[in-house]
Amino acid sequence: MNYKNILISKEDTIATITINRPEKLNALNKVTIQELHHAFSTLEKNQDTRVIILTGSGQKAFVAGADIAEFAEFSVEEGIQLAAQGQNTLFNFVENLRVPVIAAINGFALGGGLELAMACHIRVASDNAKMGLPEVSLGVIPGYGGTQRLPQLIGKGRALEMILSAGMIPADEAYRMGLVNHVVSQEELLSHCNEIAQKIIKNSPAAIGMAIHAVNANYKEGENGFETEIKSFGKCFGTVDFKEGTKAFLEKRKAVFTGE
Repeated sequence: MNYKNILISKEDTIATITINRPEKLNALNKVTIQELHHAFSTLEKNQDTRVIILTGSGQKAFVAGADIAEFAEFSVEEGIQLAAQGQNTLFNFVENLRVPVIAAINGFALGGGLELAMACHIRVASDNAKMGLPEVSLGVIPGYGGTQRLPQLIGKGRALEMILSAGMIPADEAYRMGLVNHVVSQEELLSHCNEIAQKIIKNSPAAIGMAIHAVNANYKEGENGFETEIKSFGKCFGTVDFKEGTKAFLEKRKAVFTGE
């Protein structure tokens, strides 16, 4: 597929998706959301993809929010549909991907941009990054999972303060809150994400996918995370990766995982 608003590069088993709308500070519009869905879906199906790094083009922004011009005149029903489609197509989809996704937050991550970063499994920010959910300053609320994922990451009180004040926080404060895993210089951002990816790809892709599923289960209404963990743990015993991992351990050699 020829993408209009994103770029994809791949080095061995690590893929990088770059949102490429620098003139719009990489704002998310319908086309970009659809392209991201297609890219994530395609990469996940490719067994050679073990980690995906997501970033924005340029040095100013990861994603500076949604493209407001697209929905400024929407009705109530259109607003509901916009949030539902966006969550299903991209944000929930990324969160539940069996391939780990690392957000490389370079610059502004606001509104839908921060919501997208929070849907990723790991977040690394450049030291010039600024994050926030400014939606209430426009008379609306976060609609791509922000009211749910932000409290999960930093707690209810801090999340409400960020959402209700519509303010931005710098990278070091985001790190202290637990919103991001690491803060590095902008020059080191992608290389640091790659270092994390290199650690991940040494391990079983089958087990990694199961682990993501089990962790997410704790935050899903009506799902018992402990039960999901037990079932996922058991399923691991039926994988080729488990047989290879245990055999390699007993033979005192490095395992060669296939994801099966």
